[in-house]
Amino acid sequence: MTPRLYFEDPLLLAFRARVVAHGEIHRRPTAVLDRTAFCPESGGQLADRGALDGRTIVDVQEDDAGAVHHLVDGELPAPGAEVEGTVDRARRRVHMALHTGQHVLSRALVECAGAETASSRLGESGCTIDVPIAIGEGDVARSEDLTNSVVDDDLPIRAFFPTDAELSLLPLRRAPKVTDGIRVVRIGDFDVTPCGGTHCTRTAQIGLVRVTGVERYKGGTRVTFDAGARARTGLAAEAGVLRTLGRQLTCAPGEVPAAFDRLRRDLGEAREGLGQAHARIADAMAQELLAAAKTSGDPHMVGALDGAPVELLRAVASRLTTLEDGVALLAGPAADGTAIVVARGPKSAFDCGAFVKRVAAESGGRGGGRPERAEGRLPAGVDWPAVARRLIG
Repeated sequence: MTPRLYFEDPLLLAFRARVVAHGEIHRRPTAVLDRTAFCPESGGQLADRGALDGRTIVDVQEDDAGAVHHLVDGELPAPGAEVEGTVDRARRRVHMALHTGQHVLSRALVECAGAETASSRLGESGCTIDVPIAIGEGDVARSEDLTNSVVDDDLPIRAFFPTDAELSLLPLRRAPKVTDGIRVVRIGDFDVTPCGGTHCTRTAQIGLVRVTGVERYKGGTRVTFDAGARARTGLAAEAGVLRTLGRQLTCAPGEVPAAFDRLRRDLGEAREGLGQAHARIADAMAQELLAAAKTSGDPHMVGALDGAPVELLRAVASRLTTLEDGVALLAGPAADGTAIVVARGPKSAFDCGAFVKRVAAESGGRGGGRPERAEGRLPAGVDWPAVARRLIG
């Protein structure tokens, strides 16, 4: 097993070591050192990044024997060579905050909701804790508050390898996943958990734990969270969005929800008024076409309605089909050409779907539907009355 320098000092970011062998992980060559400060991917925590003698570390993995493999961008240093390793500080600090924050939040979920952690994952863009029971957002909010109170208390954190006798006396939150070399992370008197990852040395270093989502997952609950710099970045981005919305709505950021409520009410009233106006327009258009049909005795009511959206064409067509043997053949402008709606009364044998397909094929458009009702799109500028009358025969 490669000696891990971060076990003793998680803030150690530069070290010297000797290359003891070349190896392979995921069919890629690696360097194995006689000691390392790079934390490999393990236990839901992502691997460190950094450099080895100036070569970029692109991944760090651990094999079944406990050897740490360093995947570098470029030629590997030769076995026996002494190398200098530097750990990416920002990434390490984020991982420390996320992993320690997960421990505290997992304990808080037990305290506030009786929800034991079944699994956890610390991802590049989001971190999750899965619990096997359904818990509500109120329980999660109380857990978040308890977590941040522990952060504020600046409790000491100790990572150590207890003896078997010491281990038997510890109030572990969960059982160890290994049987030998069990490492325990103790956060004051709040939480004691077996773990091999990198952690803060005091809870205040976490900075902030922020729950960003709660959802049902596999019969239980998934809690999504962030901590440390990632939590601050997320809050800053959301605050920026609120400030932008506030400027657009000419209100303070805290007044944005109320401003949106007013906008929703205004929009609802405007839609209601527009619906009433469309109904009156549809009635007037339908009456005009019905009167012309009764005068001429022709049940085929053809209309090109200027400025009428497809919703209005449908409303007019519905009114025209009150003439039981009538056929409404309507057109109006659309964003992508000319919209057409064809509908028949209950006693008409006119096949609307077949007619629309015929019109579309002849005019270079598209459309279709049922015998009793069909719709389509034709190119802009089509002389709809002339086309419709000609094809009706």
